Amino acid sequence: MALDRKPAPNDLNAFWMPFTANRQFKKNPRMFVGAKDMHYTTSDGRQVLDGTAGLWCCNAGHGQPKITEAIARQAGELDYAPAFQMGHPAAFELANRIIEIAPKGMEHVFYTNSGSESVETALKLAIAYHRARGEGARTRLIGRERGYHGVNFGGISVGGIVNNRKMFGTLLGGVDHMPHTHLPALNAFSKGQPEHGANLADDLERIVALHGAETIAAVIVEPVAGSTGVLIPPKGYLEKLRAITAKHGILLIFDEVITGFGRLGSAFASQHYGVLPDMMTTAKGLTNGVIPMGAVITTGAVHDAFMGGPEHMIELFHGYTYSGNPVASAAGIATLEVYKEQGLFERAAELAPYWADAVHSLKGARHVIDVRNEGLIGAVELEGIPGEPTKRAFSAFLAAYEKGILIRTTGDIIAMSPPLIISKGQIDQLIGTLGEVLKGLE
Repeated sequence: MALDRKPAPNDLNAFWMPFTANRQFKKNPRMFVGAKDMHYTTSDGRQVLDGTAGLWCCNAGHGQPKITEAIARQAGELDYAPAFQMGHPAAFELANRIIEIAPKGMEHVFYTNSGSESVETALKLAIAYHRARGEGARTRLIGRERGYHGVNFGGISVGGIVNNRKMFGTLLGGVDHMPHTHLPALNAFSKGQPEHGANLADDLERIVALHGAETIAAVIVEPVAGSTGVLIPPKGYLEKLRAITAKHGILLIFDEVITGFGRLGSAFASQHYGVLPDMMTTAKGLTNGVIPMGAVITTGAVHDAFMGGPEHMIELFHGYTYSGNPVASAAGIATLEVYKEQGLFERAAELAPYWADAVHSLKGARHVIDVRNEGLIGAVELEGIPGEPTKRAFSAFLAAYEKGILIRTTGDIIAMSPPLIISKGQIDQLIGTLGEVLKGLE
């Protein structure tokens, strides 16, 4: 039976919004209708300073002409081409551009459409890699408490954010978790990497002893755990993880969906920290958030393990309809050119000390129990309201929007990650306005 109801053009009912308090939003919607450089324009004509680079993704700001022109041009020339058994030049060119800025040793790119798909791909590659090498018993995957690796089944299985997991059943088997690195009693108000906590990497040795190294395929961590509230790796922690995984023949995957493409002042966190994983998952900043696209970047060793057998046979039975989509590839090429031409990675590195001082100026503000930073990422942790978790930070989010700044909250933590084009004056505005918001919180 056909439905008679025809919704109005701007009826809000049909769209079930992701990671949103839908009922609250639809009673008092917050609508963006335009964006340029550092600002969004709201439906009521106000300018809102973007303190989150959209959703950690618009690293070059909004409305970059080079990117939008590249998209239009590519759509006119070649709108779609299959990625299975066929190719088009832009996908190969973008892969080459990515490898040029990637850490030395990273040699191959496998395209996806999102960070979640990049994680699923990397986990599958890890298991298949060991099988291809005759170690098919290595199927176990190790994540970390409070980790965020997207929302597909593999990602939430290795992830460690409770609310992302508890509604969806038993998830993948053969998964274990290392402890998170949040040690507020020891590391509160650290600037950059905290001093304490490298020893937490040693828990991986306990997991290896429990399950046997011969059963473990990979360890996946975010170099900086972003969506859980900006947890910075303690000094020496990532180095220890690399040493332990190498010792036991376990692949190390860095989830760089947030940290990739300049967020820490280097192209990738791997370079910022001087630690080379076996694979890196990326998305977000790859196309400046304009067109959905992700990529898994691998070492030559991971790729080459699949390249045996007859040449006419498919080496890996995995991929997506939109892997290396022509329009997304054009957006990616243009985005990397914008980063280079405008020196945005270097700009992020230069601004990082000013950003750190600004964020830490909120120490002592009302309800603030910790402040953390790295590169152009910052977090302000608030004391929660007893019995009402997340409410205080959500109230701050709403008040900030009304005062003309966009922040993000996770639990009772305020997270900020502005576009790399932000000015010192805009940093002052963002942090100054947030300080005003905090003063008004109950």
